[in-house]
Amino acid sequence: MLHADLLGERARLTPQREALVEVATGSRWTYAELNRWALQTAVFLRHTLGLPVGARVAALLTNSAEFLYLYFAAAKASLVLVPLNPKLAVPELVRILRHAEPALLICHQLTAAQAQPAAQAAGIPKLLCWDAPGEEGLVQQVARSPALPLPPPEPEQVLAILYTSGTTGEPKGVMIPHRMVAFDAWATVLAWQLRADDISPIYTPLYHAGGLSAFLTPILSIGGTIILHRAFDAEEVLRTFTRERCTVALGVPTLWRLLADHPLFDQVDLSSVRWCISGGAPLPVSLIERYRQRGLVLRQGYGLTEVGVNCFAMNDQDAWRKAGSIGKPFPFTAAKVVGEDGHPLGPGEVGELCLKGPHVCLGYFRNPEATAQAFDGEGFFRTGDLAYYDEEGYFFIAGRRKEMFISGGINIFPAEVESVLVEHPQVADAAVVGVPDEVWGEKGVAFVVLRPGAALAAEELVQFLRGRLANFKIPKEFLFVQELPRTAYGKVVRRQLLELWQRRQP
Repeated sequence: MLHADLLGERARLTPQREALVEVATGSRWTYAELNRWALQTAVFLRHTLGLPVGARVAALLTNSAEFLYLYFAAAKASLVLVPLNPKLAVPELVRILRHAEPALLICHQLTAAQAQPAAQAAGIPKLLCWDAPGEEGLVQQVARSPALPLPPPEPEQVLAILYTSGTTGEPKGVMIPHRMVAFDAWATVLAWQLRADDISPIYTPLYHAGGLSAFLTPILSIGGTIILHRAFDAEEVLRTFTRERCTVALGVPTLWRLLADHPLFDQVDLSSVRWCISGGAPLPVSLIERYRQRGLVLRQGYGLTEVGVNCFAMNDQDAWRKAGSIGKPFPFTAAKVVGEDGHPLGPGEVGELCLKGPHVCLGYFRNPEATAQAFDGEGFFRTGDLAYYDEEGYFFIAGRRKEMFISGGINIFPAEVESVLVEHPQVADAAVVGVPDEVWGEKGVAFVVLRPGAALAAEELVQFLRGRLANFKIPKEFLFVQELPRTAYGKVVRRQLLELWQRRQP
């Protein structure tokens, strides 16, 4: 029985182990305590509110213990959680809510100003605030609920609908079944060799698959401890690493760079850290080397909301020996790289990465056309990422298929150019997009963020890139910007960069 009540199973085995530490409040929960709150929440939703099996519950919550109560309550009660991004504007929330049609929206006081108008505009029948004062607060109502057992769900029942970030268009709701969550958690424990004494901070948003599944469910399934931050703050994170003796950590390249640039990075005690892992966007080799100089292993991970956020693994030695690789596929994961005709390619050949296994989603909610397009005839999920593998079976990501552009008849992958740009000592961040060009068909435009106090001309960047990249890969235009538009998980929102370039055209 593969269901996602990983918390309940671990609470049964090791009830008194410490499961959760909430940095903002200093509160701590054992597995028994966290599981009791989740079970009481489940009983309240099913019995007190009368929600039927499969009912959708939307959550506009910040990172908090309450988020975990609700997530595991959905797992116990056979409900479907729809996490929402608190940073979205009300019209954006309304579009998702109208598509998901939840029976209930749960918010915090911090998010109530968005939740109330969004719920009203979307016609949501019920809105509850978790931390509202007095008897109106959901926390008081849940606390009075009994902790009664509920029938377990089936493996293919949907546990959550996670709406993609929508960097290239309208968000799609990815249907996450119980089987997918449970398998990815256990496979991560095995492939990454997590331990019961591992302590992992989470400072990335829980509404995203990375926050929910990259370390949360694997760590809880093996009996480790989660250190939950309300949001990312470099100084707070570094001090927490030391205070809580954290052992493994996930971040996106942007966050790893912010930590490395902080003055405390070279001062705090990080001797407890076994390794770190990066996901969400390409990891520059120069950043791997920066952590190596600090005595830390920084691995490159890989995953998508649709195929489980953890799909590949490598050991500490290969993190340096194969810098830039995402490693080898997880156990029971089939991976292939295919050309435009759909036929498998050999080592060193760039094509689309396709994955198949128990960690793959059911498709897109109320979107059968997109679901059909996402899978090939053999049941492999088309990731949209361009990749290749070497003779040893290690995979490398070349970039997104939709991001690749053709200049002068030659394929150019932005990720490759970006990884070299950020090696310049005065460059803090960079992104490359392809734009229409009368001569080349398409040309590369580099958007560059300089480090504080730096001054750099486009000609200097061109000289830096020569000898490091083939001339045809060097961008034809450079635009210096204050920051790059990124999602919470570090992905560049390239359509906004394209719009910026278009606005600057005469």
